[in-house]
Amino acid sequence: MILGTSRALGVWACPEPTDLRKGYDGLYGLVKSVLRRDPLSGDLFLFVNRRRDACKVLVWDGTGLCIFQKRLERGRFASLRRADGGTVRLTATELALFIEGCELVGRRALSPDAIMPIALALDRGA
Repeated sequence: MILGTSRALGVWACPEPTDLRKGYDGLYGLVKSVLRRDPLSGDLFLFVNRRRDACKVLVWDGTGLCIFQKRLERGRFASLRRADGGTVRLTATELALFIEGCELVGRRALSPDAIMPIALALDRGA
């Protein structure tokens, strides 16, 4: 499952376990207060419960908030906790791998940094 495919799309994971009984308003509040992001930006926001056997993704699709949820029947999602307690940023591809159960997500960078364009030649005023 891929919710978005653009590298420009941000995916932000809440660093602390989340009570997944929260709905739209509760997750919206966590995005604002914990992640300090704009819930209406179009980015995806990932929340995982304490047992790491369920997760929710909150996203604004331009017309309303959507929640996607997955519960594992066996196993656990990878731990996304950082030593400094900071927010974890993923790519859309890393989110898809996380949801599929990849254990490497959050432990090592799976995608290169964004490519920044550079000038190939100096404009010398012809």
